[in-house]
Amino acid sequence: MKRCGIILTFLLLPVFSLLAQDITGRVLAEDRTPILGAYVIHLNSDHHAHSNELGDFEIRDVTVGDSLQISYLGFKTRVVVIEDLNYKLLIRLEETPFQLDQVVVQPNIRALSTVTDIDVSVNPVNSAQEVLRTVPGLIIGQHAGGGKAEQIFLRGFDIDHGTDITISVDGMPINMVSHAHGQGYADLHFIIPEAIQSVDFGKGSYYADQGNFNTAGYVDFRLQDRLQSSMFQTEVGQFNTFRTVGLFDLVDTDKTSAYIGTEYIQTDGPFESSQHFNRLNLMAKLTTQLENQGQLSLLATHFESKWDASGQIPQRAVDAGLIGRFGAIDDTEGGFTGRTNISAEYSKVLSSNSYVKTNAYFSAYDFELFSNFTFFLEDPENGDQIRQFEEREIYGFNTEWNHSFFGDNSEGTIQAGVGFRYDNIDNNELSRTRNRRETLEQIQFGDIDETNLFAYANVEYEIGAFTINPGLRFDRFTFNYVDRLQTLYDRQEQTQNAISPKLNFFYNANSELQLYLKTGIGFHSNDTRVVLDRSAEEILPAAYSADLGAVFRPAPRLFINAALWYLFLEQEFVYVGDAGIVEPSGETRRLGFDVGARFQLNDWLFGTLDVNYALARSVNDPDGQNFIPLAPDLTTTGGLNAITDRFTAGVNYRYLRDRPANEDNSIVAEGYLVIDANANYQIGRLNLGVVVENLLDTDWNETQFATESRLRNEEESVEEIHFTPGIPFFVKGVVRFSF
Repeated sequence: MKRCGIILTFLLLPVFSLLAQDITGRVLAEDRTPILGAYVIHLNSDHHAHSNELGDFEIRDVTVGDSLQISYLGFKTRVVVIEDLNYKLLIRLEETPFQLDQVVVQPNIRALSTVTDIDVSVNPVNSAQEVLRTVPGLIIGQHAGGGKAEQIFLRGFDIDHGTDITISVDGMPINMVSHAHGQGYADLHFIIPEAIQSVDFGKGSYYADQGNFNTAGYVDFRLQDRLQSSMFQTEVGQFNTFRTVGLFDLVDTDKTSAYIGTEYIQTDGPFESSQHFNRLNLMAKLTTQLENQGQLSLLATHFESKWDASGQIPQRAVDAGLIGRFGAIDDTEGGFTGRTNISAEYSKVLSSNSYVKTNAYFSAYDFELFSNFTFFLEDPENGDQIRQFEEREIYGFNTEWNHSFFGDNSEGTIQAGVGFRYDNIDNNELSRTRNRRETLEQIQFGDIDETNLFAYANVEYEIGAFTINPGLRFDRFTFNYVDRLQTLYDRQEQTQNAISPKLNFFYNANSELQLYLKTGIGFHSNDTRVVLDRSAEEILPAAYSADLGAVFRPAPRLFINAALWYLFLEQEFVYVGDAGIVEPSGETRRLGFDVGARFQLNDWLFGTLDVNYALARSVNDPDGQNFIPLAPDLTTTGGLNAITDRFTAGVNYRYLRDRPANEDNSIVAEGYLVIDANANYQIGRLNLGVVVENLLDTDWNETQFATESRLRNEEESVEEIHFTPGIPFFVKGVVRFSF
């Protein structure tokens, strides 16, 4: 009988092999880099999957002879016929010239990130300022000699330097809590743009894995794990501008890659008083596949920057001919900043449908900034220069479990994570100074400890064409402050919790259309020094938001996204620079729409267009007195980009309409339209290029504020627009050599 059973099993083995079963696979690029987010479709059923951080995926109910279609932007779509169910698939995708008809509307919550993938493919980022501009509808401005973090505008928010947007790089947070200059301060200048692999973004507060500052949205940058080639680049331009950057392969094997990068920039800028700006970036990254089906990435970066600045100048001084547009009232502004980061990311496969991703990081940071917003308003003799200073260490850790599950007529994924962040901030200072040398008065001086513990869970549950995505996040904050201006030691402490539910719905009619309704609650914290002076209810004001929209491809070479949105914020924050605090200013309401299009006119010509409108108002103030200062209402960006084998070129614009600069709109911040252009030509390993900023030489104000100030010889103060002029016509040449 035993012998008969063996014979029967052997005879039936071909039949068993035809029965449907689950299979796993891994998607790699030609250079052996795992592809995150490749879309795998089982062409013989409705099942699909996305590759994870290791490139792994699992597809259910597969039989011999079935076909899988694997696609990812920038790679040739591949169809694989299943010949054996007993082995893990290893699929390599071939890079191909970008074609918009390859884009697939993926059935997940981050489908809109495809927009940035398209933009980076057709118009790569080539400067630190352009890093954030890859997010549709996001406008930035620089107003401190190039060394300070950019001012950010998004969805009707003047976000200042990061109060209402969460920014991260390779899982490491960039926003600075209780920063000497402003809450949420996010300085991305340590990123070498050429090292960016991808940009993930989301608008609104609908994402359980995003915490503090995720009200208007989030942006997550991923750096390359493996270089396509080593490169060296030099740029020379007007205003004594020079930039050099290099990325160099150290190790390039099947399982391990390592490279280093460096960047140096200097410029005097267009100002009458030289900016003397310089910045140095260093980075190194190692990624290795481990024997236990895991992957380890180590990242180290260091950056430091020094600069002088002409500051924000009053319009009346320019109108009266006292100074030119690029002149200064106080040219002793400027500063120094530096940041060193060390982070590690470990991903481990637990089973065919589960993996764990863990991230740990450390940052050492220092910052010193000299500003003068009001000139001689407070101190007619010495002037109103202030110094903001801090030294900071950041420690953090988070781990996330991801699990895919399958039912009879459904499938989905579960994410659950926990973590913490601890900021140790010493010598947080605001002082009145003179000529950067003499301290006249210490207004604030103390040490801050701020801890954030968090946990979250997120589910994407697919039933046919519908996906339900509930999520829940818990955050606990502990704020500590020691005021070193007090005679006696006194540590003040406050704690507060935030619970942030999310609930999103998606309808994926096919690979060309997704309809969605997103709802969620987010929050942003306030500065520790303000928290300890106010009731606990104002520590973590919530943001209630909703999006109703669509992502669709009505034609093979046309990709459109559109959304109507609403956001209610329990407490608006306004930064008061000379007081060193972030003031709560009441409830606010915003609503608007976003429309974007990515289109391909022929095999080599691509177009982009984004139009964003927001109506932003204070809730508790009367009509006519309820404008939110500097909140943008209408913005639009777009351009045309040509891509051939050897030649690439682009013309791109950005437009920001006039907007209120104060609560009653009696002072208006002027809008602008700026057009930039670039062109590059490839000769073997050599690439020659030219970049033109402000092609039409437009007079425009990059940043503007309604400020009360007094000049030295004025008897009375004046409140009016103070601005930093935008760069005039500027051209630079670029030479790149790859090897």
